[in-house]
Amino acid sequence: QVQLQESGPGLVKPSQTLSLTCTVSGGSITTNYYYWSWIRQPPGKGLEWIGYIAYSGSTYYSPSLKSRTSISRNTSKNQFTLQLSSVTPEDTAVYYCASTSDSDYATLPQLYEYDYWGQGTQVTVSS
Repeated sequence: QVQLQESGPGLVKPSQTLSLTCTVSGGSITTNYYYWSWIRQPPGKGLEWIGYIAYSGSTYYSPSLKSRTSISRNTSKNQFTLQLSSVTPEDTAVYYCASTSDSDYATLPQLYEYDYWGQGTQVTVSS
């Protein structure tokens, strides 16, 4: 059973870089045809897809966040990391990591479209 767990600071100051890590157990992030996504849900709003890193290491980001987003991976630790730069209070959200073996679903915001997802972690942007 694949399990995903988000970790990182719960509070980030405006203009700083948000950095979150997703640790994967029960499966490898290099398994063929799996996509590893980041998704967020601001308070009172719907889910928003941020980007993914594929089994090959290639990345793809939401056009609206692309200029501020970077997703990388550490295969030796079986982790992938989200960095979101120049954050503002509008980046306050619950952040989720998720995975799917279907490339058609890898850019969707709804967690139920994924094979596996973490429980989410709250990140607040505030001074």
